[in-house]
Amino acid sequence: MHESTLHSSAPGSVTAGPRRARRRIAAVGTLVVSASALTLGALPAGAQSGGGVSLVAYSTPKPAYSVLATDFAKTKAGAGVVVSPSFGPSGTQATSVVDGLPADLVNFSLEPDMAKLVKAGLVSSTWVKGATKGMVTDSIVSFVVRPGNPKHITTWADLVKSGVGVITPNVFSSGSAKWNIMAAYGAELAQGKTPAQAQQYLSKLLHNSVAQPSSASAALQTFLSGQGDVLLDYEDDALYAKTKGEPVDVITPPQTILIQNPIAVTKTAGPAAKAFLAYLLSPAGQTVWGQQGYRPVLPSVAAKFKFPQPKTLFTIDHLGGWTSINKSFFDPQTGIVAKVEQSLGVSTASG
Repeated sequence: MHESTLHSSAPGSVTAGPRRARRRIAAVGTLVVSASALTLGALPAGAQSGGGVSLVAYSTPKPAYSVLATDFAKTKAGAGVVVSPSFGPSGTQATSVVDGLPADLVNFSLEPDMAKLVKAGLVSSTWVKGATKGMVTDSIVSFVVRPGNPKHITTWADLVKSGVGVITPNVFSSGSAKWNIMAAYGAELAQGKTPAQAQQYLSKLLHNSVAQPSSASAALQTFLSGQGDVLLDYEDDALYAKTKGEPVDVITPPQTILIQNPIAVTKTAGPAAKAFLAYLLSPAGQTVWGQQGYRPVLPSVAAKFKFPQPKTLFTIDHLGGWTSINKSFFDPQTGIVAKVEQSLGVSTASG
């Protein structure tokens, strides 16, 4: 699919094993992984410590960071640097940092989760001023289906047919879920539907959901366990599962949204965290991201990969931007999605 092989098995590759997707953490809440439990970029023999980085991130890029931190440790700036990670649902992770979870570097699913930290005074408001506007990776919302696509799911209309079981995470804990919902809504608009018709589509889509786990990782695990006919997921997550031999096919819908994932250092971050961030945004780091199935944010690097191009690709700004959308769609009490979820008995407790 790409010019470079996804998730190379060369030194520094993912070490979680070919069935790692089945073992993803499904529990609601923050998974704090200590350096003793999982250390990314362990010290080379004889090296002096180059400092530590407390990384707090959304659930999906856990295997990518295993590669990135290991490769960073081989550079001059990264020699001896130990990255201690915490992975979990994006909204829950952001709330945990505000509540005191130590963090030097934060990588969330979407901008509103970073805004929580800016509001709390933990991340500078200038985090969006860099060349990539504060984003470290791009992706799209894809359909993950059973091998051979037995229910012939190729369009958004197929997801609301009778007898089709949909899996998507809960929007009140997962950033991935919000991307999925806005991809569905925007796809309807792109097909000429009115906002009212697009909202009706969301209601039908959620009524077809057979599970709404806490995060993208948990949702993939649920799908791999045998539930549902189609999973709405990050393209990168789906590609990872496929390259690791999981029994899935990945479908690029005709209309979908460009996912943009933010990253920033906190105000208390030291030189090691800043150096790691610089590496993640460098051509070398962006190449690793591309090999891991993420769409690089550097155009020069993105040009080296051949990702599927949907017929219509739109951004969150085309739909009004996150500030407006969060209020109208995802307010836990009054939002459009909250009302549908409440009718289904799904929790709207915010992470």
